[in-house]
Amino acid sequence: MLTDHFRPQSFNGIDDIVIVGGGLAGLFCALKLAPRPVTILAAAPIGYGASSAWAQGGIAAAMSKGDTFDKHVADTVAAGAGIVDEKMTRMMVAEGPARIHDLLEFGVPFDRDLEGKLMLSREAAHSERRIVRVKGDMAGKSIMEALIAAVRNTPSIRVIEGYVVEELVREGRFISGVVARPDAGQSKSRVSFPARAVVLCSGGVGHLYAVTTNPWEACGQGVGMAARAGAIIADPEFVQFHPTAIDIGKDPAPLATEALRGDGAILINAEGRRFMLDIHPDGELAPRDIVSRGVFAEVQAGRGAFLDCTKAVGRHFPDMFPTVYASCMAAGIDPVSQPIPVVPAVHYHMGGVLTDGEGRTSIDGLWAAGEVTSTGVHGANRLASNSLLEAVVFAARIAENIKGSLPAPKLTSWGDNAGENDDPVTVEDSPPFKLLRQLMSDCVGVVRTRESLTRAIQGITRLERANKRLRFANIATTAKLIAVAALQRTESRGGHFRADCPGERPDWQRRTYLTLAQAERLAVEVAESEPA
Repeated sequence: MLTDHFRPQSFNGIDDIVIVGGGLAGLFCALKLAPRPVTILAAAPIGYGASSAWAQGGIAAAMSKGDTFDKHVADTVAAGAGIVDEKMTRMMVAEGPARIHDLLEFGVPFDRDLEGKLMLSREAAHSERRIVRVKGDMAGKSIMEALIAAVRNTPSIRVIEGYVVEELVREGRFISGVVARPDAGQSKSRVSFPARAVVLCSGGVGHLYAVTTNPWEACGQGVGMAARAGAIIADPEFVQFHPTAIDIGKDPAPLATEALRGDGAILINAEGRRFMLDIHPDGELAPRDIVSRGVFAEVQAGRGAFLDCTKAVGRHFPDMFPTVYASCMAAGIDPVSQPIPVVPAVHYHMGGVLTDGEGRTSIDGLWAAGEVTSTGVHGANRLASNSLLEAVVFAARIAENIKGSLPAPKLTSWGDNAGENDDPVTVEDSPPFKLLRQLMSDCVGVVRTRESLTRAIQGITRLERANKRLRFANIATTAKLIAVAALQRTESRGGHFRADCPGERPDWQRRTYLTLAQAERLAVEVAESEPA
């Protein structure tokens, strides 16, 4: 399917830049590359299936009078539990305000006060009010709507929707294109798209787990594709669980935004007791990993966990947080007068494809941006609202780097047929995928142990052997990388918590770097040395 802004007369062939993914990072990169021709391949219509569109909090940027870049960096480093790349973080933070102004120019209607100044809010683990929002909890949706409109009005950007990219084509040390399957991945035929530059913006891994706030498209295919092509993967064990997914049995789970706690909402159990102050001096505004474990413990103990907004927000709820309000009311919960039942859910992946400050991966010809990457700015635990900031900052840097390294556009032929096979499956509904998701939630979740991680690796290996389809292989590869890295890291740090190794260890105050070949070797050792 081609979008209605596609203009065949503008192109003699496929241009030499292909962006995989139609979320925030992909669209922003394409706009920053304009007027250079670029093709975006998206599995779903742009804006759909992108976690960016679901982001409620906003974008963090040090823009208020009392704030500084140093404070924002310090907060990020503190939340990241000792392994944040401070140089990369300082670069990201310094470029944040400029990217906010870019978004304003693209038409994003950020909230302003009566004087016309940007309104800034505070979220967990931020020392200052620096979150730029839209109508309380509609930042992601509004940002994506503005960028989609800008993309559709940019003649140099071609969007091809309904093409599921399944494979990165590698020739020697270069990525030379991608192979995609039309008809939302259901066609038997596959199409190759040659490219001198491939920008991977395929999103996160949330749907690898049974309980997540992410759309089903965020199932780790990008990380798996890159790993199978030989890319280095960094920090895959660090999965962030959002502590306040609304517990109403929906998949994906709707989210009760961090901003509610920033505005004074508290966490209580079924007995009405506020439990977070017993765990951390910052209470509900502690880093997400700590709050998630606090909520998880109450749920596991049978006391349940609830977000009480009745006093802090009360009757203003419908106007201040319309998205959360609608989700609650649809489930028969009135958050104006009732506490909201919550549970931890996979929300963000700090790990991913290793990139440098220009968004380059370890393979020539492949750049990456957004949640599919690990830039080092999140460390072991992402600071709230830094993810959208990271996406736009590094997407812009990739555009500049490609312009500099490939200064002259070179058009190539349209995509060629890449053969046919019977691989197409509706991945999100397939029995093997459901088994994989439950296995990841049970064994590689909020709390992990050597025993649970061993079971996970053995289970993933069995599923891989029984299911040879390429798309499932990409997904299972990502699951294996997460589980293997979690087994290797014999400590607890940030989003990675080992009940059998509950403290941080100085010798593990470092990032993880892992190739698929290394993960495969460890998986074989586990399968041979541990009982099934």
